[in-house]
Amino acid sequence: MDSKQSHHKLVVFYDGSCEGCIKDRANYERWAGDGGQDIYWFDITDREEVLLSLGLDPGKVMRELHVQTEDGKILTEIDAYILLMQRVPRLKLLAWFIGLPIIRPCLSWLYRTWVEKRLRRQGRI
Repeated sequence: MDSKQSHHKLVVFYDGSCEGCIKDRANYERWAGDGGQDIYWFDITDREEVLLSLGLDPGKVMRELHVQTEDGKILTEIDAYILLMQRVPRLKLLAWFIGLPIIRPCLSWLYRTWVEKRLRRQGRI
């Protein structure tokens, strides 16, 4: 990782070779406004050694959103999305909704299925 990350409260590990992921990042930055200034967006593309040095499995990071909090805690998949959404006023209700016990597992399954299909279609797995 680089030294710019040190003053950020969150590090978002995202797939910079995924067009949808890039669009999602741009939308989030637009919606978050100044509230997103403390996020460092770490592109995981070809950064396996860095991920391993952080104790992260590159394959898992490619398949699931990972967010590292200021205290070093790693949140993944739906928990990572909830954390990011809670920081944007227009997404707070959606964050609450996707965290509901009946919604979370269904959404998790749909997300994992979609990512696997995308990665296979791209020939990345």
